[in-house]
Amino acid sequence: MNHRFLSIVGLATAMAFAGGCATHKEATNASKNNKSTNQAATAKGDVPVWAPKQHAFNPSRTKEHDLLHTTLRVSFDWQKQQLNGIAELTLKPYFYPQKTLVLDAKGFDIHSINLMKGYDGTPLKYTYDGQKLTIDLGKTYTRDDKYTIEIDYTAKPNELTSEGSDAITENKGIYFINPLRQDPNKPTQIWTQGETEASSAWFPTIDAPNERMTQDIYINVDKKYTTLSNGTFMSSRQNADGTKTEHWKQELPHAPYLAMMAIGEFAVIKDKWRNLEVNYYVEPAYKGTAKKIFGNTPEMMEFFSKKLGVNYPWAKYSQVVVRDFVSGAMENTSASTFMEDLQLNERELLDKNWDNIIAHELFHQWFGDYVTTESWANLPLNESFANYSEYLWAEHKFGADEAAYAQMNEMSQYLEEAQTKREPLIRYRYGDREDMFDSHSYAKGGRVLHMLRKYIGDEAFFTSLNRYLTQNKFTDVEVAELRMAFEEVTGEDLMWFFDQWFMKPGHPELKVAHTYQNGQLSIQVQQLQDTTYMPVYRLPLKVAVWTGGKRTEHPIEITKASQTFSIPVAAQPQLVLFDGDQQLLGVIEHEKSAEELRYQFYNSKQMLAKYEALSKLGENPTAELKVIQDALKDDFWFIRSIALNALADVKPDANPAIVAQVEQMARQDKKGSVKADAILTLAGWGTDKYKSIYDVALKDSSYQVVAAGIIAYAGTGAEDAKQKLSKFEKEDNEEVTIALSSFYALQGGPEKYNWFVDKIKTSKSSGKYYILQSFGAYLASNNSTNTPETIDLLTDIAQNNNLYYVRMAAFQALMVMSDKPEVKERLEKIKAAEKDKRLIEMYKQAL
Repeated sequence: MNHRFLSIVGLATAMAFAGGCATHKEATNASKNNKSTNQAATAKGDVPVWAPKQHAFNPSRTKEHDLLHTTLRVSFDWQKQQLNGIAELTLKPYFYPQKTLVLDAKGFDIHSINLMKGYDGTPLKYTYDGQKLTIDLGKTYTRDDKYTIEIDYTAKPNELTSEGSDAITENKGIYFINPLRQDPNKPTQIWTQGETEASSAWFPTIDAPNERMTQDIYINVDKKYTTLSNGTFMSSRQNADGTKTEHWKQELPHAPYLAMMAIGEFAVIKDKWRNLEVNYYVEPAYKGTAKKIFGNTPEMMEFFSKKLGVNYPWAKYSQVVVRDFVSGAMENTSASTFMEDLQLNERELLDKNWDNIIAHELFHQWFGDYVTTESWANLPLNESFANYSEYLWAEHKFGADEAAYAQMNEMSQYLEEAQTKREPLIRYRYGDREDMFDSHSYAKGGRVLHMLRKYIGDEAFFTSLNRYLTQNKFTDVEVAELRMAFEEVTGEDLMWFFDQWFMKPGHPELKVAHTYQNGQLSIQVQQLQDTTYMPVYRLPLKVAVWTGGKRTEHPIEITKASQTFSIPVAAQPQLVLFDGDQQLLGVIEHEKSAEELRYQFYNSKQMLAKYEALSKLGENPTAELKVIQDALKDDFWFIRSIALNALADVKPDANPAIVAQVEQMARQDKKGSVKADAILTLAGWGTDKYKSIYDVALKDSSYQVVAAGIIAYAGTGAEDAKQKLSKFEKEDNEEVTIALSSFYALQGGPEKYNWFVDKIKTSKSSGKYYILQSFGAYLASNNSTNTPETIDLLTDIAQNNNLYYVRMAAFQALMVMSDKPEVKERLEKIKAAEKDKRLIEMYKQAL
């Protein structure tokens, strides 16, 4: 599961409003977070707001029955948005004799339950409370007895109380997209989403991650639709009523939450890895670019298979893009599902690739599907590995700088969350299982794995992963099994590492100082983290020292709250780089002179060290224009972007050479996002002398550059701005549309109303959210557009959109008109009908 759809939405906005990339925001956050997280606000008294919360213990599900196989025969009532199903479940008691079977079954109508012998069924007695189905088996079965029951049922997902998290916004299990074809701008689809325990909203099962089953799914649909499910496509049978029944078989066992279906009018683009099918399911409009979007998948499969020493384990690998998906992506066994944002046209591919999320879901096929966490408390055994695969792929495919950039963003995400939340990675005392899908399980977990790799070395790291996977394949695991795999390979007791990084909350906060005297470099290290909640860490790392223009590395191991290390050095160091590998998850405060920072920028070849130096020097940009000017020429795009960011407070007449360089970058930088940043840097200088550059930007092939050009040109106040920018009204690209909507929010008159309505109806989920926000501002300044049609449009979205944050944006836009009695009445009805707990609480505060 990729939880980052909200950060992806944020990225799209940053691209439009901050000049084509998220680097301004990310750099600012990283810079703030790297100062100290001890400065986070504290709650009443002496308890920090981030202090771990005490909840009841959450063990793994007790195994009373073992679910061996599930056969599903499903059809659909599109009008009612319901699934009609017959489920045949083959089970046996796990160990102790059993007479009663309890299944998860959420919101069903149960029509009949039979014990099956061949094709003959004997009715069984049962009770049902809408969540749990309790079946009297009629006799006691032992662990040597298999039995099969058949359940005839109807699933009604839209009648369920909707809950979710920031990672998975809904838990209805099965979703009908535009089922009545009322929206001409959206395809008709059905898809499922099982994680965490929502598969039981579309078929009865034992909905726990420590259960495994094989499965057959028979899907009855209109013959115009393409189907996808786990495992191997077996057959398609034409029915007399014009429908067809397609059979998919999953022959290797997997957890119920990984079962999936996707149904729609997809274009299927065929690829392969070795002798396995690799297929990409996209909307027909994107069949021409599908291979460019997903085309690195076979190379990823080869890379991960060789790196792990375990070949991709399933019968095929398919990837499907669906509308209104409730997360970023989901690693269903052999068939991952992705949000619609992955569908890009040729021009969008100039600026974007989705290799990170594609690698993430693929790596789950080993870590999560092949070996599965036994409980949600152990979720990092799935997500931290998938997160780290993004680093591994970036390192392999794009180089050390891109990998370091990915690591920097992960650090920033975790440290930002750590200001208000610090929990152990493996946490049995969570309040809700959805709480596990946070930046701890993903970002922190990935960085912890990187530290472990650096500590034991590459060969031992990947040998240990091989052992973990081969010893535990097709089983459920807890963190001790991961630790033991590493210990068996390395021969070292690694309890200390797993205890402080997996089982304890927080991170080290270090204050470092260094002095040199008489041939000795003295390094003083203090651990400043609050040891009421966090440990005194054991930290093996390296100190890099430059003398005479040469770098040497010196290993140290921190074990105390305050410690001094003495290193023999022949001359006064030019630079001391604490954590020379730049691998530590934590906050390091190490004061350096401007001279040392300049030396660090020019001589450390590591992107993170250059970024740190440039960021600190950039706090006094007027004094560091030479460094900034050189950074503008850096080979790595992110450093160039940070250099542009540093110029925000520099007057354009301070250095004509830099101004000329920024102008050149705005015209010619090879990276679209940096070119966009340069354009907005010029715009930030508040003069219309660069209008010709903005005009050229409006014709650029990069949408990010065009979006920056729109913002910049609008900011000139030119008389022809409306006329010139109106030519982008028919553009469907999200960055361009968001940029234009921000202009029209304040400068558009009543004549732009139809444009807003059209974009709201046709935009993708993330874009719809931001356009609705601009629309709210537009309505506030255009009272004549606050019509019954507007109220109806926003009401429909606020009540019926599948994505909670889109419903929220429509509700907020309606609030602009809340002085109207009829609107206030609508808002109250929306609040009363809302089933998502997050929105219910928000609406209570708003009304």
